[in-house]
Amino acid sequence: MSKPLVVVESPTKIRTVKKYLGNQYNVAATVGHIKDLPPKEIGIDIDHGFKPKYKTIPGKQKVITALRKAAGDAEDIYLAPDPDREGEAIAWHTSEVLKKKDRRFHRILYHELTKDGIARAMAKPEALNRPKYEAQQARRILDRLVGYQISPLLWRKVKGGLSAGRVQSVAVRMIINRERAIQAFDSEEYWSVTADLKADSPPPFTARLVRKKEDKLKIENEKSAMAIVDELRNRPFIVDNLLKKTTRRNPLPPFITSKLQQEAIRKLRFSARKAMTVAQQLYEGIELGHGEPVGLITYMRTDSTRISNEAANQALEMIRKRFGSDYAMPKPRMFKNRKKAQDAHEAIRPTSVDYTPEKLEPHLTTDQLALYTLIWKRFIASQMKQALIDTNTVSICAGDYRFTATGSIVRFAGFLALYQSVDEAIKQKKEKTQLPELEKGQSLTLEKLTPKQHFTKPPPRFSEASLVKELEENGIGRPSTYAAILSTIQKKTYVQLIKGYFRPSELGFIVNDLIVESFPDTFDINFTARMEEYLDRIEAAQIDSEQVLDQFYKEFKKRLDAATDGMRSMKAIGLPVDLPCPKCKTGKLHIKMGKNGHFLACDAYPDCDYTRNYERDEKGKIQPIEPAADEKTDKTCPKCERPLINKQGRFGRFLACTGYPECKYTESVNGNGKDTGVACPEKNCDGRLVERTSRRGKTFYGCSRYPKCKFAIWDKPVADPCPQCHAPILVEKTTKKYGTQLTCLTKGCGFKKRIDT
Repeated sequence: MSKPLVVVESPTKIRTVKKYLGNQYNVAATVGHIKDLPPKEIGIDIDHGFKPKYKTIPGKQKVITALRKAAGDAEDIYLAPDPDREGEAIAWHTSEVLKKKDRRFHRILYHELTKDGIARAMAKPEALNRPKYEAQQARRILDRLVGYQISPLLWRKVKGGLSAGRVQSVAVRMIINRERAIQAFDSEEYWSVTADLKADSPPPFTARLVRKKEDKLKIENEKSAMAIVDELRNRPFIVDNLLKKTTRRNPLPPFITSKLQQEAIRKLRFSARKAMTVAQQLYEGIELGHGEPVGLITYMRTDSTRISNEAANQALEMIRKRFGSDYAMPKPRMFKNRKKAQDAHEAIRPTSVDYTPEKLEPHLTTDQLALYTLIWKRFIASQMKQALIDTNTVSICAGDYRFTATGSIVRFAGFLALYQSVDEAIKQKKEKTQLPELEKGQSLTLEKLTPKQHFTKPPPRFSEASLVKELEENGIGRPSTYAAILSTIQKKTYVQLIKGYFRPSELGFIVNDLIVESFPDTFDINFTARMEEYLDRIEAAQIDSEQVLDQFYKEFKKRLDAATDGMRSMKAIGLPVDLPCPKCKTGKLHIKMGKNGHFLACDAYPDCDYTRNYERDEKGKIQPIEPAADEKTDKTCPKCERPLINKQGRFGRFLACTGYPECKYTESVNGNGKDTGVACPEKNCDGRLVERTSRRGKTFYGCSRYPKCKFAIWDKPVADPCPQCHAPILVEKTTKKYGTQLTCLTKGCGFKKRIDT
């Protein structure tokens, strides 16, 4: 009889689990999902209860064979993929491929990969959770129904290769709605007046003008501001009122997934995906010099702030040792979950508070240490006493005018002695002002009056952190999906992250407007949030998944049928932009899509052939770009020795022979790219590869003979032939996992060689 088999999700967990289980069990990994919906068809039997048609993922047959071999004739199989919906689906699919007469399957939920965590899970095996599996399956089906039926519409109506996603497209819509709010915003001028004042004792301080008599003051222009300044110059400044209070400030709860992502983005400059990747490494286990990996944090996909009493008491003991008993709570502090939070997992915390960042520093990478320190400090701080902030507010009268100033000082640091969130640090900085000792009726000396011009600001664009927060607050997606959402919308080139903030691309505007016009409910923020609630109810066994899918599809199918014929074609009609055609004067301009991208065209085509590239100004209005005239150069054609001229083409400027069409010589404009010194690998081309920038600001490498030769690659070329297939060049590729490697571009070659950088 074979040993019982424990099946985990990731191969990196095998050593950790084996270490604590000993030789009584075999341990194997599924290496993620082993089954999924087929990639080239919708894979849903819509007419028979939305039954999914699962297929073995290409390349996973070897994994399945290895699982069957590891299981042997074992009677008990312990399924231990991650304790979330995706993990539940992996567990179900694994049970299907390992099914055998008299074989028993047990679901094991590892919330932390430690000796105690694994022992607790093994001592309390559970049944497979069908409602949780059906919630995951319903999400996949919903995504397929939307993506696989709207995307072909976009291929026909806009251009090939486009796609729409049930949740990702809503995130794009949020970014575009924000961009349009910015474009629609009209800034207004206003002024402030501040007074630099001194009392009998230091320090000097600054007070801000807020009222005239009892009315809140709004200073609209410079003239009004200067009139107030003139009026105040000879007025006495008298302390009118003093307010002293002590504010008690509570620590934040330990991290949930979304808050960890937001803080890592803002404090560590991580991306959401990087934060989750590093957290996964800490969860799965790090070698600490004993030859065996140790799980350092609890499961990192959670929206619960719950923590165990045992962990809280460990934190209190650590606080007493490090800071003294004055800083420790008398008993564990517990935090209330939000209404919609799932309580299956604890908050993200260290598996042991004794694994201090200082102890772990020699064993962790820079990124791992930074994220672990954030998690460790936030958890310990959550069990520390409140901070006490003494705040003094003074009201000062100068004739009919009222000024105010506030000063704060930390009387007792409490949790602030260990951890400050980004928002807490900003608040502390603002409150750092100190006031002198003051008394009511006291006269103050005016040092200076400062009028200052301001302008109201539009709403800010979303950063990764603020978009995650917006998704969370609107109930779009779930903690485990945020990183994928942010990554996907950028890969589709619907949005760009420029200097840390999301901006929609022109393609994003076009696709968003089309799908929202045809599917207003499907991509509505509130509707998408309700669908998330339905998925949660399916998991809680409160509602049937087929009922949810059927209700959704009835309305969606109506919209889909109408859009099949009714969706606006960007190839034929396009989007009107309310601009008259400057050529024929009677037609209207429309945005259209061609094989080379978007452009403006007259709707009177073919009678009028006016076309132009365009851009959007800061108010979002479409502005045609007039092409630059051909320019003479002092260069001659290397083939026929006629003069070369600088021309504007569809992809930018290039040099062309004036002997065209007899001589068709062209080359890229000198200076349009940095020469790499690597010859173009295309046959019969004598060009060189030069570094260029795409329309979207991304670096690529193209042939200097463009547009005659259109060879282009994204990765940096190296003038070394491939030692395996003898291709003329290699490229440099850099990944987080493998660093920088020389890689061959030839399909099927597979040559890779790590290099030091």
